[in-house]
Amino acid sequence: MQLTKLARDVMFNPQLICLIGAECTGKTTLAKALAAHFSSLWVPEHLRSFCDLQGRTPRADEQALIMRAQFEQEEQVAALARQRACPYVLCDSAPLLTAIYSDFYFSDRSLFECAHVLHTRYALTLLLQPDMPWLSDGLQRDGDPARAAIQARLRHELHAMRHPCIEVSGSGDSRLQAAILAVETLTS
Repeated sequence: MQLTKLARDVMFNPQLICLIGAECTGKTTLAKALAAHFSSLWVPEHLRSFCDLQGRTPRADEQALIMRAQFEQEEQVAALARQRACPYVLCDSAPLLTAIYSDFYFSDRSLFECAHVLHTRYALTLLLQPDMPWLSDGLQRDGDPARAAIQARLRHELHAMRHPCIEVSGSGDSRLQAAILAVETLTS
């Protein structure tokens, strides 16, 4: 019996998992490792790509575009994951983090409503703890004090949204194992 496209999409609809945390919380490293472990795909953080391409951090008027680009990348990778029957799409960051940055750096709260709606697409959010040293890459902004403030805002927003969220801490293999166990809660 041949499956219709709709039936295939329903059967092979990957779950989106958000890895979120302030700067230097290991989002990219962990997203890649989880994707490899679960034979899945990962979505890079658009903000980092933007900064690398532009050679600067974004202006206030570019925040909504960055948020939209993150969403669009996630949708594109989710479509590819459906075709490949991958169980998960690991998202390095999320539109919510862009909204928080926009509020923190530019006192602009206009992106929160959209970010909250978009966050409901994730089956699970992994909130990565800032328990590793902050290292500047030349484009990151303010160091450990800003990281702590962003992390507090993330925790507040996620708690207010009542979205499934598991905090991940530790380093190296113990951090990866904690994240694997968190993702496995989706199938238990």
